[in-house]
Amino acid sequence: MYERKILPNLSCGLDLIGEVLYGKWKMRLLWFINEGHKRPSELQRKIPDASRRVLNIQLKELEDHELVTRKIYPVVPPKVEYSP
Repeated sequence: MYERKILPNLSCGLDLIGEVLYGKWKMRLLWFINEGHKRPSELQRKIPDASRRVLNIQLKELEDHELVTRKIYPVVPPKVEYSP
């Protein structure tokens, strides 16, 4: 995974917001998850220009920043849902 050489100054509010929400699809992902589209396949259909890999990376970053929660259901095939 990519590691930054220069760490951001997170004491500034704008830098903090930029760090958390930086990404082409993060704002749209948050919008659609808040509207009720929770499955990754639903999000992929809502944002067809984004690849599945990029969406998964940005969902993981949103989850790491605790903006969304991910629930994995113990069924076969696996079912994953995101919620605000």
